[in-house]
Amino acid sequence: MIRNILVAVDGSKESAKAADFAMGLAKPMGSSLTLLHVIDNSAYLSRSMPAAATPTHLVEPVEDYLRQAAASFMQKIQKKCERKGIKAKMVIKSGHPAEEILKETRKSKAGLVVMGSRGKGAIGAILGSVTFGVLHGRSETPVVVVR
Repeated sequence: MIRNILVAVDGSKESAKAADFAMGLAKPMGSSLTLLHVIDNSAYLSRSMPAAATPTHLVEPVEDYLRQAAASFMQKIQKKCERKGIKAKMVIKSGHPAEEILKETRKSKAGLVVMGSRGKGAIGAILGSVTFGVLHGRSETPVVVVR
């Protein structure tokens, strides 16, 4: 039995489908979910968002803005889990997405990783670069890729 399923989410349609798929697995098995979003900080390196673009209408670091956006879409998934009686926790990390997913898989002792086939990464090929990195990373945890 799988006690915890890690779901990598990035706000994309593919990650929403992956979250729904994971909920479908978690409910009958009595598993909990770890919802993980990784902010790829290599893309922005300490830039700031203009005040008009932020919810607080103040100039703020891009990472703070991205954390708020991640928390917003993750809370929607978490509420959906609550309605279905599935325990879910949110984790937001910064760093290289594939590496952070693999680290959190070990840390949360996930028995399964569920993720979308393509997300918001810069490389939108047949299989997303983050998904490819997780599949070919050094993890012995099974990975389900939701198309």
